[in-house]
Amino acid sequence: MLRYVVRRLLGVIPTLFVLSFLLYVWLRSLPGGPATALLGDKATPEKIAALNKTLGLDQPLWVQYGKFVGRVFTGDFGSSLASSRPVISELADALPATIELSAAALLFAIVLGIPLGYLSAKRRGGYFDNSTVIATLVGVAVPVFFLGYVLKQWFAVDLGWLPPSGRITAGMDQTKITGFLILDGIMTREWDVVWDAIRHLILPAITLGTIPLAVIVRITRASVLDVLNEDYVRTAEAKGLRARTIRSRHVLRNALLPVSTTIGLQAGLLLAGAVLTEKVFVWGGIGSLLAEGIEKRDYPRLQALILVAALTYVLVNLLVDLSYALIDPRVRVR
Repeated sequence: MLRYVVRRLLGVIPTLFVLSFLLYVWLRSLPGGPATALLGDKATPEKIAALNKTLGLDQPLWVQYGKFVGRVFTGDFGSSLASSRPVISELADALPATIELSAAALLFAIVLGIPLGYLSAKRRGGYFDNSTVIATLVGVAVPVFFLGYVLKQWFAVDLGWLPPSGRITAGMDQTKITGFLILDGIMTREWDVVWDAIRHLILPAITLGTIPLAVIVRITRASVLDVLNEDYVRTAEAKGLRARTIRSRHVLRNALLPVSTTIGLQAGLLLAGAVLTEKVFVWGGIGSLLAEGIEKRDYPRLQALILVAALTYVLVNLLVDLSYALIDPRVRVR
């Protein structure tokens, strides 16, 4: 197992290397450029050429890429063309916000999705099953930004139950340690900060977690239906085993393999695709940085953000593979 983990981790290096090269070439093949975006209406050929020289964008592509790779190996992603701040500092400020939001959204999807999918399969063809299937279709079809604005209007504006935007109430004193507001509040015993951060997290987490919830419900339902038709389940029922034993040892255990794969893929999508949710709720995570980077052709920022997203996918897939052996003892990672 240890050799497998090490081999997979070493395989991340060539994957990221190839991705970084393709990303580098693709970004510089886009029309326009950072100089045009930064200068705006004041852009002239002379000013664009001068700014490109200042930024080092007038050098051959292979020279630029070589310098980029050399910096990355030292942990230096360069400075943002839009803010002039080191990209690594921007990531350190924004990444905890996105991880906190994505973790809450995934927790919401898992806690509701697996039980709903199981109950829907057990009541196949009934009112609960049909209602659940229709609800999942609606959940997948409704755009994230539309759902976010609807939830803000209902629960923040009309009812006033929850805050409409941001991660914490402006002006509230907080001790920053890790950047994760809830964790920092627990570590420093600032319970008012913890509660305020949770209240700010509820609406964006529900908005971002709705599509993963719908997907997990449908995959769990389909997987449980397949397992319920297996001979070993009918044999367990014929032997008179308790329903709880059949459910936990025979049905859910075997149905969780495809569900765990789906959860892993959804976790990667949440971390990389929170742009619209963060925009709607002014969350200030990597989604906001990505949107601004695309708008301003901020090459260093875009390269770092996409590489972080790719690394997240690779690590999540590794965790999913390792979870197979824990869920199903018949699976052996060689």
